[in-house]
Amino acid sequence: MDMQLTGRVAIVTGATANIGRAISLGLAAEGAALVAVGRDVDAGARLVDQAIAAGTEKARFVAADLGDPAAPALIMAAASELGDVAILINNVGGNVGAGFFADSDPASWAGDIDLNLGTMLRMTHAVLPDMIARKTGAIVNIGSTAGLVGDYMLPVYSAAKAAVHGFTKVLAKEVGQHGVRVNCVAPYGTVSRDPAAFSKGSRFHPDSNFFGRAFASTSPKDMEKRSRQTVLGRPVAYAEEVASLAVYLASDQAGFITGQVYPVDGGSLL
Repeated sequence: MDMQLTGRVAIVTGATANIGRAISLGLAAEGAALVAVGRDVDAGARLVDQAIAAGTEKARFVAADLGDPAAPALIMAAASELGDVAILINNVGGNVGAGFFADSDPASWAGDIDLNLGTMLRMTHAVLPDMIARKTGAIVNIGSTAGLVGDYMLPVYSAAKAAVHGFTKVLAKEVGQHGVRVNCVAPYGTVSRDPAAFSKGSRFHPDSNFFGRAFASTSPKDMEKRSRQTVLGRPVAYAEEVASLAVYLASDQAGFITGQVYPVDGGSLL
């Protein structure tokens, strides 16, 4: 299916690893002009080369930390060199740690909230005025099944992702009259089949050991409670499976779809 994205400027945050990388390459394969945002400059350079090989004529990497309130202005300035922004993929997210809420340090809550919700709010706020003025645009937020059912031992992360889902719906109501669509993809656990697909900042990078540290003191009983069964014979989604839905929602093929939250969960919510 031709998504008719050739030449349209698309910003993807968290673009250098896993879901963000797959979405970036999916958009590039459809001919979109890619503005890939991340912190790993080496991974960003590789992604630009891969995007051009995939089919786009224009791709650039913007080194930025979305935790910095000044980052959206930097990103928009870089994107403007390619043209008007038609697509925003708010992909930055993840959990800072794990554990029970009663045991949590209140000082840690802001990290999960800003990483998952604050970054999305700031980037969306940056792109909307021009989209509204031009009466067109597509925003795709990456949520999580954690925001639908609540992931055990991830209380603040789950709440932040639920907020992403809620914001998707209310923003769609606000901006639909201006021709701007807003949707959300809510993946279950997702990994890339390419071991080289994880940048240095990724929780899945071999040097990270993020999950080993986050759940180091978790009992086997609690780890069992954390698991959810899929109905498809494997426990995770592949990044490309999440990306294909995001690319579709960003395209005019989904021109009558807005305000929706779509799980990519292998039937785990069943």
